[in-house]
Amino acid sequence: MTNPPVCNYEGSDYQQSFWEQGGREYEDRAEAIALKRMLPPSGKLMLELGAGAGRNTPRYAGFERIVLLDYSTTQLAQAQQRLGRSEQYIYVAADVYRLPFRQHQFDAATMIRTLHHMADAPKALGQIRNVLGSNAVFILEFANKLNLKSILRYWLGRQNWNPFSLEPVEFVKLNFDFHPKAIRNWLGELGFSIEKTLTVSHFRLGLLKRVFPAKFLAALDGLFQPTGALWQFTPSVFLKAKVNGNAQNADIPSNVIGLFKCPECTGENLQEKNDHLLCPNCNARWSVNDGIYDFREKMK
Repeated sequence: MTNPPVCNYEGSDYQQSFWEQGGREYEDRAEAIALKRMLPPSGKLMLELGAGAGRNTPRYAGFERIVLLDYSTTQLAQAQQRLGRSEQYIYVAADVYRLPFRQHQFDAATMIRTLHHMADAPKALGQIRNVLGSNAVFILEFANKLNLKSILRYWLGRQNWNPFSLEPVEFVKLNFDFHPKAIRNWLGELGFSIEKTLTVSHFRLGLLKRVFPAKFLAALDGLFQPTGALWQFTPSVFLKAKVNGNAQNADIPSNVIGLFKCPECTGENLQEKNDHLLCPNCNARWSVNDGIYDFREKMK
């Protein structure tokens, strides 16, 4: 068991059951609109945290290289099957609380539908901050506890937890909703400035999705998304944050192995072997299996 605990989708058919067959076309389209509004047009190195089966990865096509990070190797294998193998995509299985990357290398990162699984969100965000360079863009989506449904349920006495309080609420094991102000506070403390806030999934109601086409609802959602600058009462909120400061960014290595550090001892200069990476500092070995770098647990 990792500490903090990690939500593991190993062996899950999440992409198929939740997205492709779960009636979420509207949500997917609405998120695509939000990402298009926030993404830089181009970049060198993108870190996609909680990449899953690569649902959003094609939307980052402007970046020269994209690191898809997920805790589940089966999800990454599905992403690899979807996207193929090329120098543009790097598949990494790792714990977000101990990222296996050298500091200040990435010029952008996204974390979509992933923070809501974080039992220690500030720690996870701190890890992300460490690997981002100066002026890097971080696009974060979070599940919003201050949504209209939770407010109404609270006022009607059908919900015990207070949507107006700042602490996260765990409504199902390892599923958390966050208050927008708490997220802003954490990012501010880590040296981020918020550049844009969008509210997403305004019409996430079964009745509406059954009556209206997904394309229509998503287009309507897109009209309302900019109101996030004024208030946030939707179940999903997107933030575009930027790293403050003018510190020199690390050079991006041409060799993929140069991106990594050992999550066990933070040693760098890992050595590439036949089926693993070796840390010369602590002798930890990290599996490389079918194109996926696995930093979850060291090899025995």
